[in-house]
Amino acid sequence: MSDKQPVYILPEGVSRTVGRDAQRNNILAARVIAEVVKTTLGPKGMDKMLVDSAGNIVVTNDGVTILNEMEIEHPAAKLIADIAKTQEEEVGDGTTTVAMLAGQLLENAEKLLDRRIHPSVIVRGYGLASEKALAILKEISFQVEDRRVLKQIAMTAMTGKGAEGNRERFAELIVSAVDRIADKRAVNLEDIKIQKIKGESFENSELVDGVVFEKEIAHDGMPRKIEGARIALIDFALELKSPEAETKISISSPEQLQGFIESEEKNLKALTDKIISSGANVVFCQKGIDDVAQYYLAKSGILACRRVSKSDMIKIARATSGKIVSNAAELDAGSFGTAKIVEEIRRGDDGMMYIRGCENPKVVTLLIRGSTEHVLDEVERAIKDGLGDVSAALRDGRVVSGGGAVEIELAKRLREFSRTLSGREQLAVEEFANSLECIPEALAENAGLDPINVLTELKKRHESGMAREGLNLFNDQIEDCFSAGIVEPMKVKKQAIISATEVATMLLRIDDVLISSGAGTGKQLQNRNPYEGMD
Repeated sequence: MSDKQPVYILPEGVSRTVGRDAQRNNILAARVIAEVVKTTLGPKGMDKMLVDSAGNIVVTNDGVTILNEMEIEHPAAKLIADIAKTQEEEVGDGTTTVAMLAGQLLENAEKLLDRRIHPSVIVRGYGLASEKALAILKEISFQVEDRRVLKQIAMTAMTGKGAEGNRERFAELIVSAVDRIADKRAVNLEDIKIQKIKGESFENSELVDGVVFEKEIAHDGMPRKIEGARIALIDFALELKSPEAETKISISSPEQLQGFIESEEKNLKALTDKIISSGANVVFCQKGIDDVAQYYLAKSGILACRRVSKSDMIKIARATSGKIVSNAAELDAGSFGTAKIVEEIRRGDDGMMYIRGCENPKVVTLLIRGSTEHVLDEVERAIKDGLGDVSAALRDGRVVSGGGAVEIELAKRLREFSRTLSGREQLAVEEFANSLECIPEALAENAGLDPINVLTELKKRHESGMAREGLNLFNDQIEDCFSAGIVEPMKVKKQAIISATEVATMLLRIDDVLISSGAGTGKQLQNRNPYEGMD
């Protein structure tokens, strides 16, 4: 009889975590991510300083920025970071909320797993709770009534970030910007350009009906300001062309060389003359402009910029109703964009190009000013949150009371719903309700208040039917947050519940994790629970 031979199924260097250990590891990773972002929630939330290997510094309390900048290795933690990115892309705000909620759902699921409740039962219960929560959310939401509510939404979104001291000013700019580009209820935030300028104060920020971009005039002899601008947008080069492939030219005399050079310059002069004779008085070129062409354009009193980025060219075309032309033969008055004023404004060594007074602009520019690059970056993130919330409220048309009011009301009603269930899913629905309370609890904790006292008082008021009562952290009082102007779009809360539930249930179903050590950051094979669907 031969000796027993070992049977190798997995390659060397593969680590495997099975069953309860796999679930615990995944839950722990999600909880760690939730704990990292928890302290940044709300107007009294703290900031994080993130320094990368190159020494670049980011100071922020924006959830998705923190998760993006962190070098996350654990696969389950990466999934939490991914849902924060999805939240940012879908609604532009609520990234901290969704990461916290996912972490809390998994933490509470662990309590049920310790009581020997099967993951499939928890998954079913969470699914029922999520579905019911979305129905309740619609029921307790309000219709967006007027511009005042949109301003309150923008101000609520910007709390806790660098823009808070000037949030009324920025909220007005945000709502005005969305007003200009909104087509009925459709809002494309790509049509709002945010341009940062270092120097001066936040109060000098403004909304420009047109485009502002970082570029200088091509030649000192050109005018720095053009009124009644007729703008030619060209994406072909105004310079001597280099042969695309290796080319040989046979020249046997100095006259032939001179003739070749003159023919090249003659072609460039003809191209420049075509632009001059078209009637354009402003030229924005996506490619280069030769020194000779610059001279002829300057001599004709034309303002020109070279190497304008493609994204800026597209925005200029939309703002001025112009067309980007690829061939000089197509350049005519019908392709021009128009604006009241195009001018270069210099501050120190830097120049900015302003295109103002566009008729029916489809693109506007939010010009924000601040003292340092880090401050400007954080204000930009705050404004993007405000823009995301206002556009989400316009698209969806419904809003809810902020300050944790909506989470407490959802938790209360979900507990009532759980009592109508007979199976073990009832326990999962109760834990889902408990998870929602992590939001008002964190708001209170970050403000230095006693979270237990705050939660107790909030529950008491909501039991009395005061569904809009939440925590107003501007005066540290529990009051009607909707009347106090603390308002959030329903779509932000809806997306957070959907995303957090989906990622929590997905991680709960995993009972086997295989990680290859040769995969660097961890190539994994994750098996679904083979007992799914069984109690």
